[in-house]
Amino acid sequence: MARSGTWTGIALAGVLCLSLAGCSSTGGKRAEDAREAAAQGRAAVNTPRWTFAMITHSGDGDTFWDIVQSGAKQAAVKDNINFLYSHDDEAQQQAQLVDAAIDKRVDGIIVTLAKPDAMKAALARARKAGIPVITVNSGSAESKAFGALTHIGQDETIAGEAVGEELNRRGKKKAVCVLHEQGNVGHEQRCDGVAKTFTGTVSDLYVTGTSMPDVQSAIEAKLQADPSIDAVVTLGAPYADTAVKARQGAGSKAEIDTFDLNAKVAAGLADDSLGFAVDQQPYLQGYQAVDLLWLYKYNGDVLGGGRPVLTGPQIITEDQADELAEYTERGTR
Repeated sequence: MARSGTWTGIALAGVLCLSLAGCSSTGGKRAEDAREAAAQGRAAVNTPRWTFAMITHSGDGDTFWDIVQSGAKQAAVKDNINFLYSHDDEAQQQAQLVDAAIDKRVDGIIVTLAKPDAMKAALARARKAGIPVITVNSGSAESKAFGALTHIGQDETIAGEAVGEELNRRGKKKAVCVLHEQGNVGHEQRCDGVAKTFTGTVSDLYVTGTSMPDVQSAIEAKLQADPSIDAVVTLGAPYADTAVKARQGAGSKAEIDTFDLNAKVAAGLADDSLGFAVDQQPYLQGYQAVDLLWLYKYNGDVLGGGRPVLTGPQIITEDQADELAEYTERGTR
């Protein structure tokens, strides 16, 4: 856990140093001043009060995006940014929200590309309007082609491959990958990555992610139909607890593993009801997206060199669970 906490601290401190004109002999003090300013709800810079809009593909009640927003809002306070957030899990409606932000003449847009084809025209309109765009979380493969400055998130295929390798290490032989949002390219990439490195067999299970009872019944039926399944991989933290209930209902001994982290997942790792989690650090995604847009507006800076800025994956097990609890409870992991 020390490595995880240190890495996050270094990353945030690095961005803070960049925000405050570099890390010189006074850089440490400047970074500390920035953290103190954000904690007190005041800006740490005197740049104009620009408006940034974040538009995501989140459905209602998805706690993952609460963590993303937490990071974005803290960076917005520090950078004197007026932060606007909107979301819709229907791609066409998400594109319309991007259009609405363009009509408001915002100074920067942060957007997810879970269903990139539906978002391409909207990003082209933002580009034509001269509004800088950063993509976050999903759509790393399309980000550059769509004209975004950079992409912030994890490479979903690499994350899936890491899961496959961890399943191998644990001696698993038959896995189910639970997809809760059909058409989400990032989810498909995760399960494809698992299949690429996992030496056992893996099958995809599509569920209706907007209905937890349906998710539970679908997983339970799958486990009852095939008792040889020894691993279930969910693609979002809220679904891990539901998978645990499904396992209990089916009388299965399958290990439940998940992408993403929240307080319940941390508790599940600690009590051994979950095997491991893949953390992509959503707080960092939100924080960096706002901070990098500010850096671009202020100083023309762009990170990544044409490649995504990676925030994961990191495999989290019970060994780190207790130390992570503090961060999950405050909503930053």
